[in-house]
Amino acid sequence: MTPPRALIFDWDNTLVDSWSTIHEALGLTLAAMGHEPWSLAETKLRVRRSLRDAFPALFGERWDEARQIYLGHFTAIHLERMAPLPGAAQFLAEIKDAGFYLAVLSNKTGRILRLEAEHLGWSSFFARIVGAGDATADKPDPAAMRLALSGLMDGSVGKAVWYIGDTALDMECATRAGCVGVLLGPPEGQDQDFARFPPERRFAGFNDLVEELRRGGARPSSENP
Repeated sequence: MTPPRALIFDWDNTLVDSWSTIHEALGLTLAAMGHEPWSLAETKLRVRRSLRDAFPALFGERWDEARQIYLGHFTAIHLERMAPLPGAAQFLAEIKDAGFYLAVLSNKTGRILRLEAEHLGWSSFFARIVGAGDATADKPDPAAMRLALSGLMDGSVGKAVWYIGDTALDMECATRAGCVGVLLGPPEGQDQDFARFPPERRFAGFNDLVEELRRGGARPSSENP
């Protein structure tokens, strides 16, 4: 396998724990729109795509009203509730120092995503922080990955790029962009979700991933700012 020169990360539940916030904001939105709120298990199973991709199917012509309700609830609580996953900060610091090109690609609204990175003091780790609404189309569309990689001198997408996430949608994004899908931690979703887009690499956690990179199976980029 081609050693990576760029590591692109999903955000929610790959680097930070945010399920409780997402679930609470979504439950309040569903109730306000006259829908039955979901259980936490349903939220974890069904929340994958960006608001502009998911909400029209849920709320029809009122989807933008629902989006505003959701964002109002979410932004009121997200910074105080958000927590880095154990080991994430140390992992990012080490691989940043090693010279890899690092970026974030998430379906969280872009301005909120960047607020969270700044709140954690993580903005300097990443050459690009790309969220929903930043590219012409959201993840898993390859346009979003191209934007995440636009800080590379050649902007190339290929097997030297690893996209690291926790869901089948993340693996679909990697496949459609032509890069390596890396599943980190326990998969979010059911086995059949990964049938079409299985991960090419799997790691139990940050320790296993950083050991793989330390072993020399990785080639850092000299272009990471």
